[in-house]
Amino acid sequence: MQVLAQKAMLKSIDVRNQARLGLNSPICIYGLCDNLNVKVRFVDISMEGMYLKDEEPAILLSALRPLPRRNFTCAHELGHHIFEHGSTVDELIEDSDQPKTFNPEEFLVDSFAGFLLMPILAVRKAFVSRGWDVASATPVQFFTIASSFGVGYKTLIDHMTYALKMIDRSQAALLLKSTPKAIRKDILGRSSTDPLIVADAHWSLSTLDAEVGSQLLLPSTVKATNDTITFQEYNPLGCLFRATRPGLVRVYCPTNKWAIFVRISRYQFIGLSKYRHIEEVEDE
Repeated sequence: MQVLAQKAMLKSIDVRNQARLGLNSPICIYGLCDNLNVKVRFVDISMEGMYLKDEEPAILLSALRPLPRRNFTCAHELGHHIFEHGSTVDELIEDSDQPKTFNPEEFLVDSFAGFLLMPILAVRKAFVSRGWDVASATPVQFFTIASSFGVGYKTLIDHMTYALKMIDRSQAALLLKSTPKAIRKDILGRSSTDPLIVADAHWSLSTLDAEVGSQLLLPSTVKATNDTITFQEYNPLGCLFRATRPGLVRVYCPTNKWAIFVRISRYQFIGLSKYRHIEEVEDE
């Protein structure tokens, strides 16, 4: 397993370098797939994802899965393409304590996905830039970091534990006692089933992807240039917005140079990924 993990890490570095993405920040996985001429399509099928090896390679992702899960699955399926595996179908993965049969190819591309989305330099920088100590960081802080990488809370913790070895298993177990639902309640001061993305002043990507219905916690002085997202309330950690319709909106802080583009897709959007935040479009 260690040999496969090393192979996955080296290949992820190679892919990032070839795409001129560097190793110290998050990436948009869909933009990388476009760069590599791999089409990504969201479909209404109950599964995780599928890789189709063809003259025009393609990745199919279930639109029924949570957005962070889709992001990781896209990187996983891209791994099948990068390592020149055949066409594959990854069935729905449910949380379970039952041991899974070890599959070297699946372990390789899972490791590749983790290193591609969360390189150790980028994860370290995410904590250091915020002045947070990994050893004493809170669940809310880990949730914020996970948001910045577009992955799930548990996905980040597992990657930092088993692949990056930045935290030990006892710390991971303690952190995982806090569920995303409980963390959302801690942040919002109330229970909420709607997805929450935290984008603070240290958000390093120029874009943020969300779906209609998602909640966005943005810096406290932020302004939005249109009503694609609407202000909900002030929060001790920033301003809470809700994604109300598909489209693109620039958000910025008048007091400094912080600004990003928020791209909102329809809830459980079906179609090519490049069209996900366009309000109405004729699909191919």
